[in-house]
Amino acid sequence: MTTSAQHKHCTLLSAPIADELPHILCNVPKGQLFVLTDSHSAEYCLQMLGLSIGDIPYHLLTIEAGEKSKNLSSVQVIWDFLFQHGATRQALLINLGGGMITDLGGFAAATYMRGISFLNIPTTLLAMVDASSGGKTGINYQGVKNGIGTFTAPLATLIYPPFLQTLPPSEWLSGYAEMLKHGLIMNAKHWHELLAYDLLTTTPALPQLMILLNDTIRIKQQIVEADFREQGLRRILNFGHTIGHAIEESYAKQGRHVPHGYCVMWGMVAELYLSVIKMGCPREALTQMSHLMIDAYGRPECNCRQIDALKQWMLKDKKNFVEQGTVEPQISFTLLRNIGDAVVNQTVTDDELDEALEYLFSL
Repeated sequence: MTTSAQHKHCTLLSAPIADELPHILCNVPKGQLFVLTDSHSAEYCLQMLGLSIGDIPYHLLTIEAGEKSKNLSSVQVIWDFLFQHGATRQALLINLGGGMITDLGGFAAATYMRGISFLNIPTTLLAMVDASSGGKTGINYQGVKNGIGTFTAPLATLIYPPFLQTLPPSEWLSGYAEMLKHGLIMNAKHWHELLAYDLLTTTPALPQLMILLNDTIRIKQQIVEADFREQGLRRILNFGHTIGHAIEESYAKQGRHVPHGYCVMWGMVAELYLSVIKMGCPREALTQMSHLMIDAYGRPECNCRQIDALKQWMLKDKKNFVEQGTVEPQISFTLLRNIGDAVVNQTVTDDELDEALEYLFSL
């Protein structure tokens, strides 16, 4: 499958951002530069961006940090802001923040006046390796994560490694889980290199991490360029997310925030268990990921009543499909035959799903 030019964008691994931004901003008309950020990135990262923009005037909108802001009301705030400040189709929106900001801002840009350009500058490891690249935009809707959204590529994604030094350990671990996923689904060598990297030190080795970051971004770009609209190959990126999203929604329903990457890690362990019993994936991979989960991420909290709720969340997953001749949606999983060998659109029995969840919660 080929990818049209409009679906491709460049991810720039760069330092400092002042070297790249002038080339991108030189064609933006006066008064048409907009910056969207959240309260956290405004505190820790906005000054560095401002220094890079220089004397180019821009309109700034700051919203409250956190997944709770990733909703239709926030999109309306952004649309109103753009209209009030005279944004035209020649406008450029810079999304400075984590995955919530790049998802939200990308969706607002993709729908404002049927689409304006946007630039992603991710400030978290998770956003650098996942949300900001790949062209998925969206908001959470009626309890479904990213239930409303578009496939729209940013003008570019500019990655500035020093932003990582502003993160707490939990945010490092959150992004690291997605990096592990890229190795598990596509590249065994990358997965083993990630396992060998000591992320649990007080100050992770940034130069070594940058090499791993570059590799993981390249893996995702390869997948996205082959299947931009997620009709086939790109679905392998959903590994760990069917169960992971359900766990994340369960916590959110209780008013508790857990970093997305933690839920993905828990989901990957459960879906690795399914891969072992359904696809013959080597159990060693499950054992290694289970130990890493316990040591770095801890265990998810759950009881029997919540397991039933998790299944209901999975039934709402947007990746599900209805088989021909049936009316009920089937929960769709990406599973592994081996490390680096993923298979999409897999179904499991209710007993197998129970077994996988019981394994996860018994660790």
